[in-house]
Amino acid sequence: MNSLPLTGLKVLDLSRLLPGPYATLVLADLGATVDKVEEPDGGDYIRQMPPLRDDESALFYGLNRNKRSLTLNLKSPEGRDALKRLVRGYDVLVESFRPGVMDKLGVGEAALRAENPRLIYCAISGYGQTGPDRLKAGHDINYVARAGALGYGGVAGGAPAFPGVQIGDIGGGSLFALVGILAALHERERTGRGRFVDVSMTEGSMAFLHMHLAARLFMGEQGQPLQRGREALNGGYACYGLYRTKDDRWLAVGALEPKFFSGLCERLGRMDLFESGYDVNGGAERVKAELARLFAEHPLAHWQQLFAGTDLCIEPVLEGDEVLADAQHRARGLFAEVEDPQRGLKVTHLLTPLRMGETPLRPPPTLGQHSREILSEAGFASDALAKLGL
Repeated sequence: MNSLPLTGLKVLDLSRLLPGPYATLVLADLGATVDKVEEPDGGDYIRQMPPLRDDESALFYGLNRNKRSLTLNLKSPEGRDALKRLVRGYDVLVESFRPGVMDKLGVGEAALRAENPRLIYCAISGYGQTGPDRLKAGHDINYVARAGALGYGGVAGGAPAFPGVQIGDIGGGSLFALVGILAALHERERTGRGRFVDVSMTEGSMAFLHMHLAARLFMGEQGQPLQRGREALNGGYACYGLYRTKDDRWLAVGALEPKFFSGLCERLGRMDLFESGYDVNGGAERVKAELARLFAEHPLAHWQQLFAGTDLCIEPVLEGDEVLADAQHRARGLFAEVEDPQRGLKVTHLLTPLRMGETPLRPPPTLGQHSREILSEAGFASDALAKLGL
């Protein structure tokens, strides 16, 4: 097998739950050695979260393949000293504690950089390492709310649209952590030194609003505040939105450009709708109402057949397990079924989007499974392992 692009990169992952572990999953899938540092008592909280299969969390399983697990008690002097010694042999450290927690433990960025000046230290937090709210608790929905992204989606005059997926965690946290880590690694080739990467999930969430908010800033006094459900791409245009079908399914209509919207109107036999479809001052609302009425007359299958073979940016909203059967996803190899010999199971993995070689599919580790192996590789002798309870 050809070497993956991050082969040889060594990562210590002290993060928990979703944002950090997804970032390190991508690194691991691209060939990095990812060693997960967990508390001896329970480990990553997500290990206990349902749904469970044979008493093992499916959420943990999906996020932690291709990683090893090491248990260290960072509240003990022995655990802290072990981390300091261990970090000398790693390129990247990822953590997701509240700002200041690692410093209070005596293993913050300055302490670890003293051991390894080349270390890239990535801290993922809700509001960033500075500012009045840096210590405030939060979850994904809070971050997208503060970023303005949550308030931008939904029907005009109605409630914000609940995202359903973790935009702040993955988009704001994991992906910007990856960008920062890879940029810092590139810089280290030039300078020989590591860097601190401060990732705010709230600021990362604001990136999803960048085009609209940056345009608002440019317009200044000539512009208007962003409005839910009234602008081109959040419900204002009739040609870009969601429409319910007779069988309570949905069509995602993205016929934004005039050539696509005119093709849609022609297919429906309603070219009269074309002229007002882009008028956000009232005309588009009338067109939306008429399109809603038309799409509600027939089930989803009818519309799929009508638009089959066209190139009009119209797709069914897939639900439940339908996404698993999608021909495009399957052709791209997004789902890989393999044996997990460690558990005696056959498991289907969802691969991460960047596949730059054959993705390894080693099963996730049990808690502390590789503690002795990882520490022995770092030169810890048997007496040092014994002090750590190993």
